[in-house]
Amino acid sequence: MAKQVKFSEDARGAMLKGVDKLADTVKATLGPKGRNVVLEQSAGNPTITNDGVTIAKAIELPDHFENMGAKLVSEVASKTNDVAGDGTTTATVLTQAIVNEGMKNVTAGANPVGIRRGIEKATKAAVDGLHKMSHDVKTKDDIAQSIFNFIS
Repeated sequence: MAKQVKFSEDARGAMLKGVDKLADTVKATLGPKGRNVVLEQSAGNPTITNDGVTIAKAIELPDHFENMGAKLVSEVASKTNDVAGDGTTTATVLTQAIVNEGMKNVTAGANPVGIRRGIEKATKAAVDGLHKMSHDVKTKDDIAQSIFNFIS
């Protein structure tokens, strides 16, 4: 089979469609009122789930370039699951937002490497800020105090 090749806006646009298709499907499960998704199985009954990584891994798009975009986001969900064990839907939604904003900037002429460096700096600043706000919780009293501080 001949290889398909796309460049510039054609390639970015197709991959972005795949990112959005996968993320929009997964994002339906977000939050306490998140909905379930029905996944077709090759054999047997369909699977009903609200697990972001399960949905992300199951999605295969017919367009090769859209599927590449979807697989990039699926990889984010898988890595998040491996490292944290949870938060895959949130990671997917954040990835979609970052990719969409990055694509807008690349289309407007921004340097993709510069965008990546900016994302890395912003990530470091956010993590550093979270570390400064965090504290050890060892007892039930610590938990109660943390909750009190949060709501007041």
